[in-house]
Amino acid sequence: MEEKWIKKRVEDFPVQPNLIDYNQEYKTFSWEEAASNFDGLPSGGLNIAYEAIDRHANGLLADKTALLWLGQNGERKVYSFAKMKKQSAKVANLLKSLGLSKGDRVFTLAPRLPELYISVIGILKNQNVICPLFSQFGPEPILQRLKRGDAKVLLTTKKLFKKKITPILEKLPQLRYILLLDANEHESEKILSFSRLMDESSDKFEIPYTQAEDMSVLHFTSGTTGMPKGVVHVHKAVYTHWMSGKYVLDLHQDDIYWCTADPGWVTGTSYGIITPWIHGVTNIVDEGEFDAARWYKILQDEKVTVWYTAPTAIRRLMRIDSEPTKEFNLSALRLIQSVGEPLNPEAVIWGKEKLNLPIHDNWWQTETGGIMIANLISQTIRPGSMGRPLPGIEAAIVQQNDDGTITEITQPNKEGDLALKIGFPSIFRAYLHAQEKYDKCFIGDWYISGDLAYKDEDGYFWFVGRADDIIKTSGHMVGPFEVESILMEHPAVAEAGVIGKPDEMIGQLVKAFVSLKSGYEPSDELKRELIGFGRKKLGVAVAPKEIEFQENLPKTRSGKIMRRLLKAREMGLPEGDISTLED
Repeated sequence: MEEKWIKKRVEDFPVQPNLIDYNQEYKTFSWEEAASNFDGLPSGGLNIAYEAIDRHANGLLADKTALLWLGQNGERKVYSFAKMKKQSAKVANLLKSLGLSKGDRVFTLAPRLPELYISVIGILKNQNVICPLFSQFGPEPILQRLKRGDAKVLLTTKKLFKKKITPILEKLPQLRYILLLDANEHESEKILSFSRLMDESSDKFEIPYTQAEDMSVLHFTSGTTGMPKGVVHVHKAVYTHWMSGKYVLDLHQDDIYWCTADPGWVTGTSYGIITPWIHGVTNIVDEGEFDAARWYKILQDEKVTVWYTAPTAIRRLMRIDSEPTKEFNLSALRLIQSVGEPLNPEAVIWGKEKLNLPIHDNWWQTETGGIMIANLISQTIRPGSMGRPLPGIEAAIVQQNDDGTITEITQPNKEGDLALKIGFPSIFRAYLHAQEKYDKCFIGDWYISGDLAYKDEDGYFWFVGRADDIIKTSGHMVGPFEVESILMEHPAVAEAGVIGKPDEMIGQLVKAFVSLKSGYEPSDELKRELIGFGRKKLGVAVAPKEIEFQENLPKTRSGKIMRRLLKAREMGLPEGDISTLED
């Protein structure tokens, strides 16, 4: 394997990384020292909005561009930190005038408009809780989340309101106000014009005393059955955003940063809003959806230096037969990070070959609030690995015992549950209204992530699969990610999703659903070739015994292949919650 590792030399970097000596930084890091990088509120306490916007607006970065918004039709809007402070103050005053109190939940259901990003900061300023929803959700998942989250106010657009909220409005008696971002006049006492209220609001707002443990963000994660879970985060999580922004995204103040994630997902909030502004960095927001040429042009024209995107987007780019660095000037780009699901080794290598930069994978969850394990810019990349734990994060591979305790697995390369030692600031504080479900996530001082992984002899972690995705076949435990990664090494394969299919003889057989690259057509011959390829690479016990071609695999809007949906469809079972299914 070592011949595939991508080794780094500090002298090759155009900008010296924030972290060079991993072992030393990991050993000496303290959260108390991290906290010293924040000003704290003038009135006392800690508030994300103040640290992200106001402290910069009050200082040397007042006139620096905080938000650069690119409209899908060519429109361009620029907001300095000073302007962001004033506009978000108006939002805070607006919410205060509507009678919203500390802890009240404000939901957003909107495209990536500037008002959405300004509103997130204003909501936090008024000590309300921001609950972002993805604008392509349908009425039923929206209803579930608004009810579960005790929504008091919803910010949305006229089009989305008519299409998605009107059918469910009578089921939401607790929803006090709907603010229409693009309405010029109020429609009723409950359905109000956001712009009119903004015009009437003051641009001065003093953020009240906020406790570090006050709720700040509520994100929902989908389960296979039942209601989505509301994941509760607090203002103190900002310490993790700062730490991971410094070490993983390697942010420096002159960076131009672009996170392609929508704020409806935790990445789009933690790393598309909070983290770049904590570091005083210019943050690009693109209103448009994925378009390879458009994306490359943004990277070129805006001279993006740090780019955070998803494996799905990378795989889409890989499917296109192009030479990006010959067609576009991407010389400003110095770091690419990926998140959403494990990044296959060939995608890491593709980045190095086609973009002149390897793509760095990292691992975290909605529940952890921020990046926990990562391939850092200055460190050797082992393609396919999640990387190593960040400073301040203690990760381990454990096995759960029958008596309700856990034992740490110290033997290298042995699979087990990936667990994190609690104590880092961004660990979630609750599943809203689901205490029992929350309690089950913890054993002693450890958060059990639900992911299976192993750790090699040098401390790099490797993802195996979700605990409920593992395939038991002929006495073997097979991780679908491993099989998917091998299949994607075949030149015909664009994407692969692997499940266990019940089988009387062997328990489960490994079945792969495959989408092909341009220029390849499904055929029985290609099926046989892929099965043979898998057997050669993985061995007969692990390799897929069945192949099925699909033009597009079902994925969440954040880019994860929905194996459980593939399995449900294969077996004719209920599909469960598909609110996050990509169109």
